[in-house]
Amino acid sequence: MPTLADYPPMLLEERPIDFAEPGWIYEIKFDGYRMTAESDGAVQLRTRNGADATKWFPEVAYSLARVKGGQYIVDGEVCVLDELGRSDFDKLQDRAKRRRWYEGASPVVYCVFDLLVSRGVDITQQPLVQRKAALAKLFKPARPGLLVVGHFDSQPERLFAEAVIPLKLEGLVAKRADSVYLPGVRSPDWVKVKRPGAIPAQRFKRGAR
Repeated sequence: MPTLADYPPMLLEERPIDFAEPGWIYEIKFDGYRMTAESDGAVQLRTRNGADATKWFPEVAYSLARVKGGQYIVDGEVCVLDELGRSDFDKLQDRAKRRRWYEGASPVVYCVFDLLVSRGVDITQQPLVQRKAALAKLFKPARPGLLVVGHFDSQPERLFAEAVIPLKLEGLVAKRADSVYLPGVRSPDWVKVKRPGAIPAQRFKRGAR
């Protein structure tokens, strides 16, 4: 049976991309801690560096445990979101450094963008859009603290101009629609497109993708 340790996160390249090139989908890039998660009754959250973060975010583990459908493994980012849905990395760091929930802690959201194991079966070799469709189905109905990251397959320039820049988001993630998931590999099939003036990536060494 697959285990969470078998699935270190697939990593992004950071380079220019031609928005006119066909075959790509686009997600909003959230500023958070990259986490993979496994549930089969019991839940485990694991950071990009392999640390067990389950007790750091117990509300996320609680919601993941209530997702029906047998063993699954997902990939995503744990974030603190403001009223506009923007990530607040400073509040996330304040929350995470205590390694537990505490009175007055900022609530976190697990922004899930990929499904790697479904009902105990590895599906990493299926096309990305097929995995994302299965993820959306698995995570219905919606549960507190869990957000399935949507995507766009057209007009990325408009998304960048009307959402990323005015809301001062970090950027977009471009992914080939037919890409497979390669655990632990920095793949040219996933590309971070940063907003000009966004905070340098060095700030995010501990948990960023």
